[in-house]
Amino acid sequence: MKVTLLGTGGSAGVPMIGGADGSGDWGHCDPTEPRNRRTRSSIVVETPQHQRLLVDTSPDLRTQLLDCRIPGVDAVLFTHAHADHITGIDDIRILNRIADRPLTAYATARTLDEITKRFGYAFRPWDPPHFYRPVLEAKPIEPGDVLDVAGLSVRLFNQNHGRVDTLGLRIGKFGYSTDVVALDEAAFAALDGVDTWVVDCFLRTDKHWTHANLPTVLGWVDRLRPRRTVLTHMGTDMDWAWMKANLPVGVEAGYDGMVLTLD
Repeated sequence: MKVTLLGTGGSAGVPMIGGADGSGDWGHCDPTEPRNRRTRSSIVVETPQHQRLLVDTSPDLRTQLLDCRIPGVDAVLFTHAHADHITGIDDIRILNRIADRPLTAYATARTLDEITKRFGYAFRPWDPPHFYRPVLEAKPIEPGDVLDVAGLSVRLFNQNHGRVDTLGLRIGKFGYSTDVVALDEAAFAALDGVDTWVVDCFLRTDKHWTHANLPTVLGWVDRLRPRRTVLTHMGTDMDWAWMKANLPVGVEAGYDGMVLTLD
């Protein structure tokens, strides 16, 4: 199984819009380090048979798929309905053309309700043979479900993200926890024995009410003991060189285009 990190940045990306000369606000991140440039968080999980599950449709989806050389996907799963995870939905239109069919969109009923309110046209029935708009077929799911999708067995668990919940994923030895500030016992049970875990880490030390910081993540790592932990959804506080010099063994910063290979 192969996991491609399409994007590893927070909701505003790195750099953020702004900066003294308009070229971007990098915060503590060194602008000369390419791995500090981060688009919005999303992944693709691929089987050895080249079936692919896209997790979230970030506003950077088109360039992410091109940069990472992803030729198509078989289904989409939405972790939640925040804008940085759904507003690339129009690019599904081209993925429809490649697959020559509508794509199933998996999400909780609440997430699907929010997405369909904003992008109702994407969920209207397909009028074949053309795809002049994205065509998604909604499939409600819930934490605790185990999905058989794109050749993968995907176990879902709930995560706290401040005022809303998000879906975490467990696929074999791999775990994915974007946009999370707290995990309950059911989430820890779903992640038990995980080998490689990609997890939200927005800030070094400051507390955030919707995202985990580094001390929180390291506490989770101490409990779960994954062989490899990869940080994602990082903000301008998370400089690549600082992380390389200071993160403990087994914990590393992710970067856009990073590929993880698992048995």
